[in-house]
Formats: sequence, structure tokens, C-alpha cells
Amino acid sequence: MFKAGIDQDALIDMFSKASAQQGEALRKAVSEATLKALQGRELTVTNIRNVLKSVTQAASSGAAQNALPAVDMEALLARAFDGMDAALLKAVQAQRAALQQFVDQGVELRNRQMKSALANLEKMEDVFFSTVAKAAEGVGGPLQGPWEQVLDAMKLKGTDTGASAKASLDTLMAQAQSALREGRSAGLRGAEAMMSSFAALASGVLIGMSEGLQSAKPAAKSAAKSRAK
Repeated sequence: MFKAGIDQDALIDMFSKASAQQGEALRKAVSEATLKALQGRELTVTNIRNVLKSVTQAASSGAAQNALPAVDMEALLARAFDGMDAALLKAVQAQRAALQQFVDQGVELRNRQMKSALANLEKMEDVFFSTVAKAAEGVGGPLQGPWEQVLDAMKLKGTDTGASAKASLDTLMAQAQSALREGRSAGLRGAEAMMSSFAALASGVLIGMSEGLQSAKPAAKSAAKSRAK
């Protein structure tokens, strides 16, 4: 079953059979599935919520079906959360890169659409926690406790998504102020026209980031082989 671009059946099957020793494989599978789904749509808050909800539901459903003896349910769900965090981190980086282009072109912080985009970036960690928590509530049953433990622990620790979003905001704000001092500013009409394409541009950046990583892997392998000769 595909929902929000997620092959939920594949994730359900993986979590239903997984042991604690397969934690890294789970994290990677969730990260790749989440990232692929995010790449298939514009990076709006609504789309991000839908993807996170689908992944949380799939991981929860699979974990609930896991019949392995003494399975550590909290550990399984923690790997699901970590995988979503890794994918959402890349989405934050893509949004930052897209916003950077607008700042470089002189779009001001007071621009309505720029303010909205920055606000969405700032609340990305809150969106992450609230979406997973709500999806977990819908699952209910014996998974409610483990999910609460995972979320409480991650709120204390903080997510990579949240740390990246904060750093991105600090950098963008500083650069926008610098551009203002240097007199670089786009006209209101031009700025609004540029910012209207932000979600699509951010999605394109996210796709490009992954394509760059894929092309880098063969190059790295070739380099390693050359060094080994």
C-alpha cells in the first residue's frame, strides 16, 4: 500500500520481523523511504506532515506485529524516529539552500512570503514532534507508552532537524541584514514572484542533493580502487 508516496507495506514488513540488532538497517530504510517521499512533492509543511504521519503509522503497525521474543519496542521505534530525523534534516538543508538563493538576490526579511518561509523553517522540529505524536496516538494500544518514551527522550536530546533549522535561521538572518546594509534588495513585485516558487525550488534542491550523493558514491569507489592498486 502506498500512502503519501510511502511503500507502507515494505516498512510494515521490515518492522514486523526486525530485531534490536537490525537497528541501523531500520534507520536507513526509514530515512530512504521518507526522503524519497519528500522528494516527490513540494516541500510545504502540509506535505511534510503527511509523509511523517505515513511513516510513523507504517513503523508502528509493523512493530505491533513483531512477535520476536523480548523485542525492545522502544528501540525499534527510536530507529524509526532517527530515520525520519535524518531525512527531515536534508529537507531543512534544502530549504536553507533555496532561501539562500532568494537572500542573495536581495529578497528582504520583511517580505511576506520570506517571513512565512522562515517561520516554517523555525518550527520544523515542532512539526516533527507534533506529527509523530499525533500519529502515534492514533495507533494507541501497547505502543503508546514506547512512543511516549521515545519522544520524551528526543525532546531532551534535541533533533538534528531542530539544530540545523536554528543554525540555518541564524545564518540567513545575518546574511539578509548584510544584504540590506549593502543596498541589495529586490523590488516588491519581483520578490513576491521569486518567493512564490520557494516550495518547488526547495524540492528541486532536495532532489539534486540526493542525486549528487548517488553520483559521488561510484567516484569514491573508483578512487578507493585506484589507491588500492
